[in-house]
Amino acid sequence: MPNRTLLIAGNWKMNNDVAVAAKLADELAQALPEVPAGVEVLVCPPTIDITTVHDRIQAAPIALGAQNVYWEAKGAFTGESSCDMLKSAGCTYCIIGHSERRDYFHETDEDQNKKAKALVSAGLVPVFCCGESLEVREAGTYVEHVVNQVKAGLAGLEITCPKQVVVAYEPIWAIGTGKTATAEDAQEVCGAIRETLKEMFGEELANGIRVLYGGSAKPGNIAELVAKPDVDGALVGGASLKAADFASMVVKAGE
Repeated sequence: MPNRTLLIAGNWKMNNDVAVAAKLADELAQALPEVPAGVEVLVCPPTIDITTVHDRIQAAPIALGAQNVYWEAKGAFTGESSCDMLKSAGCTYCIIGHSERRDYFHETDEDQNKKAKALVSAGLVPVFCCGESLEVREAGTYVEHVVNQVKAGLAGLEITCPKQVVVAYEPIWAIGTGKTATAEDAQEVCGAIRETLKEMFGEELANGIRVLYGGSAKPGNIAELVAKPDVDGALVGGASLKAADFASMVVKAGE
């Protein structure tokens, strides 16, 4: 198996005003003055908190990401943020394609594809989310469903280095529900994603692209998840809002 650096990413979602974000960032910086070899750490706060968090984590080995981006460089797009704006605020990553964006805000595969291309072109790393609903899972077509999301969302993406993109598999039925896919479930789909990436980008690049698992990932299951050959870390929701829990996941992933 290629020696991929694990990535533990925290998605704060729409939580934490500026004061709370500053406190959490301080706690994370104190809890993670260094990280285990072979592990990288990323936090993705709400847009309003990005500059505050950036200032608080600069001395710590923690990367900064956004939760959304718009693909145009500038213009009359009220409420949106461009790639260059995110870069200027200290971001190096950006989550796209999260099920909440797809479901609540009706974002399409085409939208994700535009975002992915804009991010890579700007030198930012898209964390491309994909996953199935409980209905699709129970119908047994979940692998095909997720693979099709990856093919549509990353079609035509031009990368020369595997670290230019991250894929996060998040079964929707396991997000915020307390239900977790087993490590075997995660490996089944992450392995299928890897094979799809090989078809799209070639074996050498695909073997280096990190594929994360998300969906009620927590300190108690992170070690089992990352032990699987095609699970290269986690996109963490609720547990990322508690510094002790998130730091514990980073440490356990590196053991």
